[in-house]
Amino acid sequence: MTAPSSKRLTRTRAEMERAGIDALIVGPSADLRYLTGYDAPLLERPTMLVLPVGGEPVLVVPELERPRAEDSGAGDVVRIVTWNETDDPYARVRTAVGADHATLAVGERMWATFLLALQDVYPAAVFSRASRILNALRIRKDATELDALRSAAAAADGVATGLAGERVSGRTEREVARWISDALITRGCEQVGFAIVASGPNSASPHHEPGDRVIERGDALVCDFGGTIDGYSSDITRTFCVGEPPDGFADAYAVLAKAQDAAVSAVAPGVPAEDVDAAARKVIDAAGYGDAFIHRTGHGIGLDVHEEPYIVAGNAEPLAAGMTFSVEPGIYLRDRYGMRLEDIVAVTDDGVERLNAAPRNPVVLT
Repeated sequence: MTAPSSKRLTRTRAEMERAGIDALIVGPSADLRYLTGYDAPLLERPTMLVLPVGGEPVLVVPELERPRAEDSGAGDVVRIVTWNETDDPYARVRTAVGADHATLAVGERMWATFLLALQDVYPAAVFSRASRILNALRIRKDATELDALRSAAAAADGVATGLAGERVSGRTEREVARWISDALITRGCEQVGFAIVASGPNSASPHHEPGDRVIERGDALVCDFGGTIDGYSSDITRTFCVGEPPDGFADAYAVLAKAQDAAVSAVAPGVPAEDVDAAARKVIDAAGYGDAFIHRTGHGIGLDVHEEPYIVAGNAEPLAAGMTFSVEPGIYLRDRYGMRLEDIVAVTDDGVERLNAAPRNPVVLT
């Protein structure tokens, strides 16, 4: 990931000032990487970025992690302060924050043990969630972020297309998941985020964990996977048939594809997020599968696989250019089969860009 400019810190401070926040404190997380470029390991030794609304930003890291922090380029935007094994890291944080009666915004991904220690250091402070500040900044991607998401989507497309030429019958779900993971790395991903492979009746479980079930002819096969490029994630789902499709599959899949098209077509600046969910749900409800669509239509994606905005009933937030999210309706018929079709889209100034281009028709595998 390209090191972020100090503009992100400036924008964050402006939001903090509007919200009455004295200091922002975040640990290892996508928030930390967004603000500093540092993808910190989650350890029992605390790492914390301290961003006072008016003072110097400081990244407090264990001494043994200094080389990683420096290599990330974080030192270009914040001062790196280290602590040794017998030091009190919270004393470094206290020095950076300053005032005793502070209003502190703390990252939600911080371990409870670290938050409790901060509360001991600042018994008079008011604590709130850092997402109040950072979600509004991270939700709209800039040109560099969009390019990274396009690259990650292209890698996933290549894997999905390559899978269409693989023989899967006679292999276990776990073996196919391994093939997908290896293919993502071969296609340029730095890390594999996940690889769901669900066959036969398992395909009716949206988050099925790949196991030792042997894939058979006549199975529906749901493959949902993603990896990262420059820290940004891909997330794609394609549903295949192994040999002849099971009874009713083709008709249900036609409904699914129509629902996804309707949802993607509904995306535009100013449209409430829940309207995209409603567009997909309307098609599936009308075909009689409403009770079999058991999850939201989508989720935001970026440095986290799941982030704002969530495409779900009740979220009336207007879409805006730069927002990126999945569109993934599903139909799940318990003990029979399931299906899901997922692409990542980006809201443009006048509509929508579909980042995934892999074939969306149900490919027949051998």
